[in-house]
Amino acid sequence: MNDVATAAIRAEGFTPPGPGDFNLPPIGPDRTFEFLGQTMYLGVTKPMIQLVLSAVLIFAFFHYAAKKQAMVPGKLQYVGEQGYNFVRNSLGRDILGSHDFMRFVPYLFALFFFILLNNLFASIPFLQFPTFSRSGMVYGLALLSWIIYNAVGIKKHGFGGYLKLQSVPAGVGGPILALLIPLEFLSNIIVRPVTLALRLFANMLAGHLLLILFALGGEYLLLHGATLVKPVGILAWLLFIAISFLEILIQFLQAYVFVLLNAMYIQSALADEH
Repeated sequence: MNDVATAAIRAEGFTPPGPGDFNLPPIGPDRTFEFLGQTMYLGVTKPMIQLVLSAVLIFAFFHYAAKKQAMVPGKLQYVGEQGYNFVRNSLGRDILGSHDFMRFVPYLFALFFFILLNNLFASIPFLQFPTFSRSGMVYGLALLSWIIYNAVGIKKHGFGGYLKLQSVPAGVGGPILALLIPLEFLSNIIVRPVTLALRLFANMLAGHLLLILFALGGEYLLLHGATLVKPVGILAWLLFIAISFLEILIQFLQAYVFVLLNAMYIQSALADEH
């Protein structure tokens, strides 16, 4: 939306949502400080609570799902087993191979359901906030991934061997290496965690921003718009409902893609050839 359109809407009394709406104040005493020209809050915020809540809920669900371990599973055990098998087979075994995958399944399993539930919080009434629309939360996950797949590669190949594997393309020689080695190093070692985090963060932020825009814009047109524009408000709400269902699919896909890329990076670190 350009500045003219934004100014026109503000003049009519409607303030469109923006990234600032995702900067939630802390729960309790309101303490702030300035950093790089931005107002920062000091305290426990809603996304922090959602992170803890998701960990508790995931642990409790799979703990009770695995408690009986019956030969004929009940509904809870069946759902838990299907969730585990999905991550184990499609994100672990199929990517990492049958030799190495089992030792990484706990990490991939926890990571997938942790991201998925925090994404789904955006569509759950009374929570309605995607935890990973806050960039700091996502960069924390990406940093953890970066440490794990690089540590795995260094442990197997040694520090020098791993750097060579990630920086020198196999089968390439001559002066072209002077150009390729810095590019490969930047791509495989430096840029990966940034793109990994940006993909999840941008999708969660943009999707929820779009939902807020259609919801509040539709409400404003219905309550304050002229008679001729009220049908546009109804259309905006219909689009809000349709995009809400689409957003649930995106929340699942983004969790899947994040963990899939983690598995691929680990597989790349373990491979003997780049």
